[in-house]
Amino acid sequence: MNNRDNILQRLDELSVSYELKEHPAAFTMEELDELHLNDNNEICKNLFLRDYKGKRHALVILRGDKHADLPLIRDEIGSTRLSFASDERLSKYLDVKKGSVSLLGIINDTADAVEVYLDEDLKTLPCLGFHPNDNTATVLLSFDDVIKYVESTAHDIRFIKV
Repeated sequence: MNNRDNILQRLDELSVSYELKEHPAAFTMEELDELHLNDNNEICKNLFLRDYKGKRHALVILRGDKHADLPLIRDEIGSTRLSFASDERLSKYLDVKKGSVSLLGIINDTADAVEVYLDEDLKTLPCLGFHPNDNTATVLLSFDDVIKYVESTAHDIRFIKV
């Protein structure tokens, strides 16, 4: 079973209602915008970050139109300087490649090594969109179902204001 199938199976097991939209590969928010999938800023920006020494890893989820202000995020999560994690770390912790980073990827973090942070603004959106660890599709689901999914992976959710 591939990464996408694992995620969809988990959503089905949780009785989560979702919509799966297939599309050409989209590696950036700009490419998703060109596909007109993100007209309501519901497709989330997913940042996989590491601290200065590489001891802490954070998956930060923002509304699609928000700027990724790393110093502000650093202050919000109480970290040292943040940078984007390497391809090797993406593979090791989330089992994804660059361009496919997604909150849904925490299903692969069985060691609970990744801290999960959601921007407060996400609570106001009717649905949220994420790649199912594959950037040729987007899964749309409600905020409550996103929380249900994350909790099913045994990860704590922390909210930040970015």
